[in-house]
Amino acid sequence: MGRRTLVWLWALWLLVGLASLSAAAETASKSGKATGVEAKPKDPQAERKNEEEVYQLQKLLVDTLDQVQRNYVKEVDRRKLVEAAIKGVLSELDPYSTYINPDELKQFESSVESEFGGIGITISSDDGQLRVLSPLVGTPAYRAGLIAGDAIVEIDGKSTAELSLDDAVKQLKGEVGSRVTMVVVHPGQTERKTVTLTREVVHVPTVLGDRRKENDAWDFLYDHPRKIGYVRITGFSRDTGEELKQALQELTGEGMKALILDLRFNPGGLLSSAIEVSDLFVSEGRIVSTKGRNSAERVWNAHKEGTFEGFPMIVLVNRYSASASEIVSACLQDHHRAVIMGERTWGKGSVQNVIPLEENHSALKLTTAAYKRPSGKNIHRFPGAKEQDEWGVMPDKGYLLRLSDEELVAQMDDRRQRDILLPKQKPAGPSQADASAGPSSKPAASQPGNAKPDAARPAAEAKNSDRQLQMALDYLKSTLH
Repeated sequence: MGRRTLVWLWALWLLVGLASLSAAAETASKSGKATGVEAKPKDPQAERKNEEEVYQLQKLLVDTLDQVQRNYVKEVDRRKLVEAAIKGVLSELDPYSTYINPDELKQFESSVESEFGGIGITISSDDGQLRVLSPLVGTPAYRAGLIAGDAIVEIDGKSTAELSLDDAVKQLKGEVGSRVTMVVVHPGQTERKTVTLTREVVHVPTVLGDRRKENDAWDFLYDHPRKIGYVRITGFSRDTGEELKQALQELTGEGMKALILDLRFNPGGLLSSAIEVSDLFVSEGRIVSTKGRNSAERVWNAHKEGTFEGFPMIVLVNRYSASASEIVSACLQDHHRAVIMGERTWGKGSVQNVIPLEENHSALKLTTAAYKRPSGKNIHRFPGAKEQDEWGVMPDKGYLLRLSDEELVAQMDDRRQRDILLPKQKPAGPSQADASAGPSSKPAASQPGNAKPDAARPAAEAKNSDRQLQMALDYLKSTLH
């Protein structure tokens, strides 16, 4: 076997030698407890036979790659060939097992950590013009006075006219402590403003409210007169549990009597984060368990210390609530800690293990286990599953409210508008006030410079256009009475 074939064999071990790699599915929360049973030893003779079969299959693939590399009519990039082989193998598995190449790895790690080096803005492209969608509170961009709607015309001396959104993001991100210079134009103005910002570690919060306070922090108390709290979790990152704990402590200090936990459109995230969140509301018993083909069953249990109890609770879910969202909602439902309202959830009951490859330059996200809710029922929606089958998390009886696609789109748009950090409203003269009151005026959320959505009236006084949220509010109001 030549040197080139040996190189291919080494590359292939990264691909098919995964069965021998050992890695924990995920680090459990500090408060959770895991128990397991050791696997039985395998028959040595059967093991040797299996190894020989694996070797022959590996050799087949290596020989194929080697032939393509040496004899194909056109020269083929070696790395692209190997990555194509990896993706081909994974295509035979479930849709959640994927290969993360070196170019994608940093972005993946940032999404897991919810942290990156940058200036703290979300951006969009409006008819080819790069614009600030919203600054993040407390970041360099926020402190420098960048606002929603700002046109970004230059980055480090180069025009953004032909710059794609992805390339703009890459230019704005960078090493912590490095600097970036931007030329921006505020909405409604023509004067160019040059700002130089120092990149910092930017943390993207995953625990949000419905509306903001005057200091731009989230006001987690949705209905002040009745002391009904509202917390929205957009994803489960490493800091979600701590963020939620701080929000709950704030609400407790304000005398919260009931809580709405909104997990709609939440795609999931870390298993450990879902365990931490569940443990904040459940004082004892099982939170979740996992079991894989080559891993013993693991069970995570809740503990009493630090539990937030003594108030009624609603969990809102929809058809796009998945994975970690389903772990939390299933746990709270099985323990009768919360009433589940909305729609049946997505049905993703599998755990992916991130396995480092190439000395941490790439990675494999591989499904290694399935999880079960405390009752032992299945969550995963297998291919071909029917509506009457057991999968996902169903709302409690009488609280299923499925929305139309049009309502979902409107709901997502409303949520995006509420997440935008708008400039402070300036006092308006009589003519301005009259002009903004007409029936043809745009919603306040779409106009930089106007008041924050619904800021002029308490949520308790208005009938909410969000029917699922209104159902939760009506339930809690009747319960509190």
